[in-house]
Amino acid sequence: MSTLLNSLMTELRRGTLTLAVLSQLRTPQYGYSLVQLFENSSITIDQSTLYPLLRRLEKQGLVTSTWDTSESRPRKYYVLSEFGLEIFTQLKEEWLKNSRELYELLKGEEKE
Repeated sequence: MSTLLNSLMTELRRGTLTLAVLSQLRTPQYGYSLVQLFENSSITIDQSTLYPLLRRLEKQGLVTSTWDTSESRPRKYYVLSEFGLEIFTQLKEEWLKNSRELYELLKGEEKE
């Protein structure tokens, strides 16, 4: 695969991963549980991508985190903030609208 194609695919994937992560944080999740959820949905996300993304979302106020130290291994749980839920809802609507429009364009390409 060419360097250009790799770069474009990474760019395309970046926004979809943000939306995917936000979609799974309506209930508290920790990093590894998110990785497992995505793997079960055939979405690959590297931990080296996920954890910086979670930190960025937290810094932006879209998610909050809490530590659970009740088990032998402490886990940091992330969940959507109220603001994050509003943003997620709007992003989801935009994604669905854009997906429908793009699908129609791409479907039209196949007819030619």
